[in-house]
Amino acid sequence: MNIEKISESGKLTLKLEGRIDTKSAPELDELVKTSLDGVTSLIIDLKEVAYISSAGLRVLLIAQKQMNKQGGMKIINVSEDIMEIFEVTGFSDILTIE
Repeated sequence: MNIEKISESGKLTLKLEGRIDTKSAPELDELVKTSLDGVTSLIIDLKEVAYISSAGLRVLLIAQKQMNKQGGMKIINVSEDIMEIFEVTGFSDILTIE
C-alpha cells in the first residue's frame, strides 16, 4: 500500500493506493494516530484501493471515532467493490462516503 499525505491548515487528505489488509493496516493506523493533531477535516481517498480487509475497516472506524470529537471525516472515490464491502459490513451507515 502507498499513502500520499496532503496537509493544509486543519485539513488532512490521505490518498491510499493498493490493498488495505492485515499487512498494511498497521502502517495506516500509525499514520492516522500521529497525524490528527489539529486536524478538523480528514479526507480519505480510496480511488486506487483494490481491497480492504477487516483490519482496514477497523482503522477507518478508529479514525471516524477520533474525528467525531474534533471535526469530520469523509471517504471519497469509493469503487463499487469497496462500497459493497462497506454495505455488507454496515460501515456505509457509520462512515460519510461521497
